[in-house]
Parts: sequence; structure tokens; C-alpha cells
Amino acid sequence: MQLSVVIPAYNERHRLGPMLEAYVRYFDQTYGAEVEWIVVVNGSVDGTEDVVAPYAAVNPRVRLMVEPAAVGKGGAILIGARAARGDWVGFVDADGATPPEAFDDLVRHRQAGDCLIASRWLPGAVVEPRQPLARRVASRIFNFWVRWLFRVRISDTQCGAKCIRRAALETVLPRLGITQWAFDVDLLFQLRRAGYRIVERPTVWRDKAGSKVRVVRASIEMTLALVRLRLVYSRARWIVTAYDRLMSGGR
Repeated sequence: MQLSVVIPAYNERHRLGPMLEAYVRYFDQTYGAEVEWIVVVNGSVDGTEDVVAPYAAVNPRVRLMVEPAAVGKGGAILIGARAARGDWVGFVDADGATPPEAFDDLVRHRQAGDCLIASRWLPGAVVEPRQPLARRVASRIFNFWVRWLFRVRISDTQCGAKCIRRAALETVLPRLGITQWAFDVDLLFQLRRAGYRIVERPTVWRDKAGSKVRVVRASIEMTLALVRLRLVYSRARWIVTAYDRLMSGGR
């Protein structure tokens, strides 16, 4: 098995079907049995798993994993990554915003580094339709804080498409604990700190109707997640430990 692709899915009943159909058809024609799909449905209440089940029933390379708890995108990726069997492990969002051809661009260039990530901000990237101004501004502010707090010189940490060498991923998996907005930052920070090479590729990204992201709320949550993560990797990590203990009732 050359490649395992993890698809985290939370209440994606209406968007996951077309995305999975397009990806499986494209990669089956291009790579055949060398690709497996691990769909991790977590915390869903809309029957998302019912969309995946028919694919898994007829295609042994499509694997469905159901986590009852809402563990977030990062938590779902961790579950899928631990079950992956490929020499490379990729993950991509369930909404289909990244078309199969764009994800395949990462796969085809995987020998250029240990981690290939899609970027919507590099020259040559295609984003359709153009994102609203508020979302673009929020993205650039977030990226500024990532660069300043973690010294990670990456233009787009949050794009959902990434492809990582299995050996590199296994090195950092035990260190990952942030499973919400800061998961991608934590992953890339750990890879860079371990000496692995991260390569960005301009991507094609097409916005899909049905997004559950609310810009103002998400911006606040993303900023708080970054601050928390920075504290975790500092001498002041005791603040996070004390806060977590307080919220858990001292247990």
C-alpha cells in the first residue's frame, strides 16, 4: 500500500458522498490498489456513516471508522492515521473543496519532501469563488500569529489537503494533543522541529456550500487555540495544566 488517505467527517451527509465518489473513481483509475481510504466519522448525528457504508461494502480499500464522540478534525485524523497502512498518509476535508486532481499534485510531488501541503496563497493557486474579505483578512491574521509565535514560515497551515511520509508522521504522532483549530499548526510545528522537510504546493480550492465555519467565532477560537498551544511549548505550560485541572474539577 503506497498511500492512505484519511477523511475526517462531522455531519457531512450531504457533501461527503459526491466527494468520496470523485476521489475513489479518480485514484482507482490512476493508482489502482495502491490507495486506501479511511473515513473517520466523529460525533455526527445526521447519518454521515450511512453515506460511507455502501462504498465500504463493495470496495475493500474504503474503510469506515465511527467515533461517537465529537473529537474534532484533529482527533479524527489521529484515529485514522493510527490505522493507516500506507507508506504515505494524507488527509483531506470531506467537503470536496480540494478536487482529486489537486490532491494528486501533492502525491506526485511527494519525493520533494517529507510533508507536502496544499496552499491557497502561493502564486499559481486557484481559489473559486474568491473568499469574502473578512475571511481573507482573518486567514492572514491567523497566519501572522502562526509565523510570529511558532516561527513556522508557511503560507497556509489550514488548507485541508496534506500528504506526509509515514515515518515522519509516526515520529510526531505521540506528541500531538491539540485536536481543534490548532491541530494543523501543532502537526507542522512538530514536523519542522523534528527536522523534516515541509514543501508547499499551490492548489486548486473550490468553496462548497454548507460550510459550518462562522468567521468571527472561528477567529476567536483559532486565536485562543494558538495561544494555548504556544503556552504548552513554553515554560508557562503550568498555566494550561492548572486550567485543565480546574475545568476537570481537580481530578
